[in-house]
Amino acid sequence: MKLLITLFLFVSFAQAQQKTFTEAALNEKFLSEDNSEITFSEVLQQYKGKTVFIDIWASWCKDCIVGMPKVHKLQKDNPEIVFLFLSLDKETESWKNGIEKYGVIGENYFIPAGWKGDFCTSIDLDWIPRYMIVNPEGEISLYKAIDTNDENLLKALK
Repeated sequence: MKLLITLFLFVSFAQAQQKTFTEAALNEKFLSEDNSEITFSEVLQQYKGKTVFIDIWASWCKDCIVGMPKVHKLQKDNPEIVFLFLSLDKETESWKNGIEKYGVIGENYFIPAGWKGDFCTSIDLDWIPRYMIVNPEGEISLYKAIDTNDENLLKALK
C-alpha cells in the first residue's frame, strides 16, 4: 500500500505544471519587431490583467506552420485574448519574413538565446509549436500544449 501511495504522489508531482516563470526566464532579453531589447517580464507586464496565449514557433518549423491557421481561428474566436508569438528562428531576418509570409498577427518577439537560453530551458521546451496560457493574474494556467485542439488549452481559454 505504501508503495502505491508513493507511486501516486510521484506521478502526481511529475505531472504538475509550473504556475510561474523562473526569475531567469523573466529576465531573459527578447527582441521586438523594431529590434529593441525587452525582458520577458516587461513583455508580460504590458498585458497584466489579460489572458495571454503564448505561441513558441519558428518559420522553419513545419508543425508550427501547419498549426498557424488553427491559431488564427483561435484569434478570431477569442479577440479579447492577447496572442504573443515568440520566435526561435536562427536569424531575425528569417523571423520577420516568417511573420509576413504566414500572417502572424499579434505581439511578436524574437528569442536571441534560442533553445538553450534561460526561458526555453526553464519551461522544459522539447518541441515546437508550444502553446502556453497565462491568466489575467499572471499565472501560467496552461503549461504545455502542442496542438490547438488540446482539451486543456481550450479550457484555459474560457
